[in-house]
Amino acid sequence: MDHTVISYKCPNCSGGLEYKPGSDKLVCPFCDSEFRESELKDTKAYRQAREEQRLQEEFNAQMVEYNCPSCGAEILADENTAADICPYCHNPVALKGRLSGALRPDKVVPFKYDAQAAKQKFIETMGKRKFVPRNFLAIAQLEKIQGIYYPFWVADADTDSSFTGIGTKVRTWRAGNIRYTETSKYDVYRRGDIHFEDLSTAALSEADKAILEGILPFPATCHEDFSMTYLSGFVTKKRDMDRKDVEGDVKNRIDTYSEQLLRETIHGYSSVSTRERRAVIKQSRWEYCLMPIWLLTYNTPKRRYVFAMNGYTGKTYGELPIDWKKLLLVGLGIGLGIGLLAALLVPAVLGSSGYYFSSGGGFLIW
Repeated sequence: MDHTVISYKCPNCSGGLEYKPGSDKLVCPFCDSEFRESELKDTKAYRQAREEQRLQEEFNAQMVEYNCPSCGAEILADENTAADICPYCHNPVALKGRLSGALRPDKVVPFKYDAQAAKQKFIETMGKRKFVPRNFLAIAQLEKIQGIYYPFWVADADTDSSFTGIGTKVRTWRAGNIRYTETSKYDVYRRGDIHFEDLSTAALSEADKAILEGILPFPATCHEDFSMTYLSGFVTKKRDMDRKDVEGDVKNRIDTYSEQLLRETIHGYSSVSTRERRAVIKQSRWEYCLMPIWLLTYNTPKRRYVFAMNGYTGKTYGELPIDWKKLLLVGLGIGLGIGLLAALLVPAVLGSSGYYFSSGGGFLIW
């Protein structure tokens, strides 16, 4: 997988500026200075960033590619980085090689949650889960959380959609002691113009699509024109899937959604079966967009768990690890409690009938 970190220099202390989620400013973590993009126009860092935004070649030239020797992930970083920590397995890695062919995105959704807010959201969500391992919420574990821009293809489409099916009506009545059932079948047809907006599909072939699509959607109103400013201080993944690689998936979703919407207009039948569904795309618009995601991984000897949070809406998704020892102890506690309750109640209720509760947990019959 591909990553890059883009950074600007603070005019006051030359420290790396980072985008401040939820604002239009860059902030210096060293001297706490804050700048709007308009205030940086006369600085060397700003001119360089604007040039990188316009020229694809310079955007690519800033990135170097390296491989994690532990998990094999392909990672991108800025050209000044000589070593890093793999965001997937957290092992140190060394940089090598150059990347070419990256495409500049059309849009970007800026981070709204910063790292501290993401950690707090994680604690609030996971703190309610009783059977996760204790160290899952440890400070050292939470420090592994990382803000990453993931690549998505986003499509809008106008369609001429139609649905053909069979509607069934069932009527029953009684005449004397006889019950009658009448089944009638009708041809059902629906057609309409349907507009689809912001159909987002992951543009990274090796990505965990369940994780990425689990934190969707991103509001249409939060899409901004791409600017390198938003990437400063965050890891960014480059897409490796062209539009043609995801068109089939998007078309299948349009077909499914069209059928669902047209079915919702059908009433008065006991059931409706599908004969044919069809969605003709009259026109479409596609954009390559970077979406913000906070990612946290948790490694066990047997597997790696990934937990994700939408960096704009705060929606969370992921599979959680289970502390089986804790679960077993709770189960044993419940079992002992039930056994003790039975030991107290059963003799009083059933003793006169010759049933006695034994110390072994069973019943003796005399």
